[in-house]
Amino acid sequence: MDHHDALFAIGLLIVCAKLLEGAFKRFGLNSIIAYAATGAVLGPMTGLADAALHAEIVLSIGIFMFFFLIGLEELDLRAFVASIRGKLFLASMLSVAISLVASLAVTSDLLFDLGLGLSFTQAMGLAGVLSLSSLGVAAKALIDQGRLKEPVGVQIFTAVVIAELVALFVVGFTISEHFHTGENGSAPELGPVAILVGQILGFTIVTWLFSTKVLPRIIVVLHHFLQVPQLSFGVLLGGLFLVVVGAEKAGLHGSLGALLFGAALSALPYQVRRNIMPGMRSAAEGFFVPLFFASAGLYLSLDFLKLPPETIAALTLVPLAGKFAGSFLSAFVARLEAPFATAAGLMAKGVAEIALLLLLLQTGAIDEGVFSLLVFIMFGYILLTPFGIEFALKRLKASEVSGRQGYVPPLLVRFALEDVRVRDILDRSRTYPQKSLTVKAFAETWLLPEQHDYVVVDGRELAGIVSLSMLRYVPRSVWEGTLLSSVLRRSTPTAYDDELVEDALQRMTENSLSVLPVADRVTGELIGSISSFEVLDMLVESSKGHEI
Repeated sequence: MDHHDALFAIGLLIVCAKLLEGAFKRFGLNSIIAYAATGAVLGPMTGLADAALHAEIVLSIGIFMFFFLIGLEELDLRAFVASIRGKLFLASMLSVAISLVASLAVTSDLLFDLGLGLSFTQAMGLAGVLSLSSLGVAAKALIDQGRLKEPVGVQIFTAVVIAELVALFVVGFTISEHFHTGENGSAPELGPVAILVGQILGFTIVTWLFSTKVLPRIIVVLHHFLQVPQLSFGVLLGGLFLVVVGAEKAGLHGSLGALLFGAALSALPYQVRRNIMPGMRSAAEGFFVPLFFASAGLYLSLDFLKLPPETIAALTLVPLAGKFAGSFLSAFVARLEAPFATAAGLMAKGVAEIALLLLLLQTGAIDEGVFSLLVFIMFGYILLTPFGIEFALKRLKASEVSGRQGYVPPLLVRFALEDVRVRDILDRSRTYPQKSLTVKAFAETWLLPEQHDYVVVDGRELAGIVSLSMLRYVPRSVWEGTLLSSVLRRSTPTAYDDELVEDALQRMTENSLSVLPVADRVTGELIGSISSFEVLDMLVESSKGHEI
């Protein structure tokens, strides 16, 4: 098949995947399900696209960028370290351990043989996938219930962070190229394993230090001297691929290297993140990630129905029972407050499992029948676990986790702004200086110690914004005879009351402002203002308390 066929298949998959994503969102369905459905429709059902047409390098980039974004947006190693001595760490580790043992019982032949033909390493990797928890799914459920910033939300959030990170490490470790089993597929020898662990730890430490201490400074210096558009995006995207290669040389799978790189960069200054994220997200969500998950759909089939009934039942029920037992037993054994709600959060599963299953399929660890069965099971988790978390949160008694704040992971700040609208922190009763005031009268009446920018009105309409930096150019001797209207910034960006606070903050940063006037989207009438200090106060208030 020539390159025209490959381009046709790739183009068709991307266009249909994004269109189907829009249709699925109307019914509240996950975008990854839409991508996989696209692959299934264009592949097995119609034959318009063939899995053999995919360029391997394109799909590899897709998986690396996907795990990079998970690390950047979902993993918080500082929260992991901060909770090592706490009850949450014990509960999360115990949850993963119980789930892992239960899943290993059916993925390996240690207890009974389902005929999967997996080595011990492959069985451990598949068991790790089945033991994962999804921070994205759990956090969205908490946001929908308005519980993310409450103590119980922080507890669930932190527990899932730990569980997800531990299970991902198990999977990445077992699918590494240099991790081999012993004779007859038995467990690997301790010597080579210890060497591999040392290599991985060394790689992780070096990558973390370089990404958090060195790379941000290099980017700032390069921006200052070179002034190249999208330089941060190019440097970090290229750096991602270099880290992937380094990870695989160290014995770690490239996807886990991308995950660690993303987690390290989550501590980047906001300005640097703002420069890279639009380009990174556009490239990932517009091309690589849809294509990757659509390719998963190309391998979906009903071949799993040909598997022995006991195999289907075991792969469906045993990992589910192990996940359920691990989540609930660990929460009760560790004596967590609100154990039922925390356990429900640990049950959450998401799209990372599908990505890892596709990796196992491409390496030949599992066949298309097992792959299809497990992907359909993951779809069930994605659709149903949010309802389980919602049910558990609604059952909470007033006495559970009340009046006691927990440690708030730095990652929670970004989630705390999810779905927060400008109207949620807007003070509509505020008054503003008139443009007819003199600069002297304005300075004597309106200036506040920590405020730099001020909204100015003309009657009840927006006149512009005056900044202290602009007043410095006006000699004090003429303040009494100078009107505010002469020093206004008139081309003023505006926020709307129904838009996200994150978008308003980004507009402030882009325009070097600490305040934005807020208008009604329909009438255009000025209804108030929003400042970066108000957003900061909200975040600080939600972050008060002490460690769990």
